[in-house]
Amino acid sequence: MRTWFNTLTPRTIFGLTLITVALLALPFVAALGGQAWVRIVNFAILYVFLALGLNIVVGFAGLLDLGYIAFYAVGAYLWALLASPHFGLHLPFWVILPLGAIVACFFGILLGAPTLKLRGDYLAIVTLGFGEIVRIFMNNLNAPINITNGPQGITLIDPVAIGNFKFSTGSTVFGIDISGPQKYYYLLLVLVLAVIAINVRLQHSRIGRAWQAIREDEIAAKAIGINTRNMKLLAFAMGASFGGVAGGIFAAMQGFVSPESFSLIESVMILAMVVLGGMGHIPGVILGAILLTVLPEALRYAVVPVQKALFGAVLADPESLRMLIFGLALVLVMRFKPAGLWPSPDRRRELAEKAR
Repeated sequence: MRTWFNTLTPRTIFGLTLITVALLALPFVAALGGQAWVRIVNFAILYVFLALGLNIVVGFAGLLDLGYIAFYAVGAYLWALLASPHFGLHLPFWVILPLGAIVACFFGILLGAPTLKLRGDYLAIVTLGFGEIVRIFMNNLNAPINITNGPQGITLIDPVAIGNFKFSTGSTVFGIDISGPQKYYYLLLVLVLAVIAINVRLQHSRIGRAWQAIREDEIAAKAIGINTRNMKLLAFAMGASFGGVAGGIFAAMQGFVSPESFSLIESVMILAMVVLGGMGHIPGVILGAILLTVLPEALRYAVVPVQKALFGAVLADPESLRMLIFGLALVLVMRFKPAGLWPSPDRRRELAEKAR
């Protein structure tokens, strides 16, 4: 029986081998610049995770969601409550992660159900409000019963652990010294590869084609027999479940969560990753997430040395100047590449037809 492996050309196998070696070696290369860069790479993968989840809602189904960070918060706080001294619970990660996906999925349906007839700006406003409501709840659920510890957040959160093997501390594996961030890198890599595989399968399945039909023309989709209500709810639920899992990993990596980590700007940033890379195109979304995570950090390190080299002093606050350059770059990209840096062929064709 012929398998997919038999269809691969030697050139493709060589390319996949190079990519595999590069991914395996990346945390050790990044560590040459310090463990801070390994953490930046980890957060880049985490944002790829989030962007792929939001891409299901925005890119595949065409539903504008500005409250996606709420599902991230749900997953993070669920991990914090079930794996910390706050309630005295220390459940294993293989229980909490699936539970985080299920609870976030429920919240996704809770958001999607009342918004089924909304589109465009109205949907954006409702989802934005949902994200803010969840953040405000997290900020105020410390009285009369202290559930979330309010603005102080929850500390001493358990890391991911398999028996006595903890991902938060360094150890020696097969004679190689591996730090905590490097361990988390490989865990995140496995998870994100699984998410990419799920996204690819979804995109080319009947469900993915139904989402695409709804995105193109909801009335026509309904006319050919697609249950648009169920498909929209499924998009919200699937996207939210990925956000819940990412939130759990975030809480385990940080060891601390607070409402400040789940502000509106985070939702906007994740949406920008999807739009910048190319809505509905999985490789493009991955590219957008990596660029918008790594480049701002690179600018943070470069702003001060460049100013000192040019002017002999620091004239502008590094954070403000970094965001100014970042915003200008986004404007230029959207001006000259409206379909994103790596758009899907369908999206490129749609924009070409509209321009005529």
